[in-house]
Amino acid sequence: MRRILFAAWAPALGLCALASFAPAAPPAPGKIGVAVSILPLAYFAERVGGGAVEVSVMIPPGGNPHTYEPTPRQLAGLSRAKLYVEAGSGLEFELAWMEKLAALNPGMRICDASRGIALAELGGPGSRCDEGNAPGARRAGGAGPEDESAGGARIRRRGKDPHIWLSPANAAVIADNIRDALAAADPGRAEAYAANARALKAELDTLDGELREALAPVRGRGFIVFHPAWGYFAARYGLAQVAIEAGGKEPTGRELAAVVSGARRLGAKAVFASPEFSRKAAETIAAEIGGRVVLIDALARDYPDNLRRVARAVAEGAR
Repeated sequence: MRRILFAAWAPALGLCALASFAPAAPPAPGKIGVAVSILPLAYFAERVGGGAVEVSVMIPPGGNPHTYEPTPRQLAGLSRAKLYVEAGSGLEFELAWMEKLAALNPGMRICDASRGIALAELGGPGSRCDEGNAPGARRAGGAGPEDESAGGARIRRRGKDPHIWLSPANAAVIADNIRDALAAADPGRAEAYAANARALKAELDTLDGELREALAPVRGRGFIVFHPAWGYFAARYGLAQVAIEAGGKEPTGRELAAVVSGARRLGAKAVFASPEFSRKAAETIAAEIGGRVVLIDALARDYPDNLRRVARAVAEGAR
């Protein structure tokens, strides 16, 4: 009987959980409706916007940015958003949906959070990320999305690493982009947005220093991940990301064997997996190297606490 009742209520419970990620009503008086693709962008938008913004997230916790499709309620809610903050870096959700989302509300401004960030290539199994990719650096000459069609820019970012937010240096650039977009949408509060962005960037600079200190003992070492989401993080702190999966495909037996060999050579103690992906391959490799599977979330909303936790886990697992 309990199983029957749970089956009956589960869809309703799921809808309730999703409701906070769909703008069900107009923003409160005096507030600006801001929609974002992923949870980390919500953190940045809320910090820069302060009490002037009401933020909704398209991809809920546990949602996979590679496959997620927005609900009808979310699509309808976009009509009340004044600003949409996209990662802009080649996230598959945005490649598939941004043109449609923008068309639903022609008056909605689009903020490309990646503007001014040098995009790295998306790594595959055994790939190394190094400081030469210069994540966090501004593009020379100021060329950016403003110089080309938004749709064309997104298509050209296929194959790039979309996970730009996982470097605090990149996050500071994202804060500036959101500040500028909010000031354009709401000029009367431009000074408040600028002050909020300065405060956030000071905190990100402190966080960057903490992560450097935490990861200094393992600088130059590698860590094993299932999905290659941590390239910008690795590059920032002098680490090597070794990915099990590439191009959204499960690894072959030969590729698994190569990763196991690499993990043993690195002396890795942990295999890092993401909540939204299968853990089967990660568990296989962990068993082979006598290690363990550790979940790390590239999409957590509490940005600073999440990166501190990941740094501690990587420092321990890369020894």
